[in-house]
Amino acid sequence: MHVFVTGATGWIGSAVVDELLDAGHEVTGLARSDTSAAALERKGARVRRGDLDDLDGLRAGAEETDAVIHLANKHDWGNPAESNRAERAAVETFADALTGTGRAFVLAAGLSTLAKGRPATETDLSPAIGPDSHRGGSENLALEYAEKGLRVISARFAPSVHGVGDHGFLAAIVAAAHKHGVSGYIGDGTAAWAAVHRADAARLVRLGLEGAPTGSLLHAVAEEAVTTKEIAEAVGRVLDLPVVSVAPENAAEHFGFVGRFFALDMSASNERTRELLKWTPYGPSLAEDIEAGAYA
Repeated sequence: MHVFVTGATGWIGSAVVDELLDAGHEVTGLARSDTSAAALERKGARVRRGDLDDLDGLRAGAEETDAVIHLANKHDWGNPAESNRAERAAVETFADALTGTGRAFVLAAGLSTLAKGRPATETDLSPAIGPDSHRGGSENLALEYAEKGLRVISARFAPSVHGVGDHGFLAAIVAAAHKHGVSGYIGDGTAAWAAVHRADAARLVRLGLEGAPTGSLLHAVAEEAVTTKEIAEAVGRVLDLPVVSVAPENAAEHFGFVGRFFALDMSASNERTRELLKWTPYGPSLAEDIEAGAYA
């Protein structure tokens, strides 16, 4: 299968490209820079130059390949409305291009706000509806096309997709520990995050691409719930720092942009995903990765 991948040199996307190539698929990756293009070419992937605002280029990438995996996102924490706008426009472009073709469209989604007081399941629908909602309501928008002759699959990633080289949420939490000389959690630390190793997440995406039916909501989750206090304790052990509670009103100052997420419960089940795809996570746990020095 020839697959067009956005976010192809990002943290998750680069692992997905490796997974696809290793499985014998062809890959064309979207690249914004010469550096990204060269990285894809070294792996043996093709390159389409452009970005999420190049909607004509996105459409052409979809039309020239057998499937699309959309992992890119602007992640502009200072201007979330712009990130949401770009995400919705990209998803709509891909869905329109693939309607009636029978091809697969895999898009990235998150786990926040899916459920309250319990782990989210694959039957929970996203409350984000419409262009002004989180991620531009892109998951629900894509699902509207699920019966229009394309195979829509949403890959909902745990908030911690961890491993050596991660520069996401957990890296920001570790950076805050270095900065303040303490490893912090917010409030009582009972908020919990799902977690998955990057290699396991990449394999899930490939398996979903290859075999998930249209409308599938897949949870890229290995550990259902790791409390934020447990995360802080693992960081404290590896950095030899005291572990402290940070008052919610001080979270933004202490943690930076990640403070708005660290108090959220983003736990999730993976039972249906494992059964559907015969997917078994093999990577280390989040605490094991931290304590092995992945974020030191």
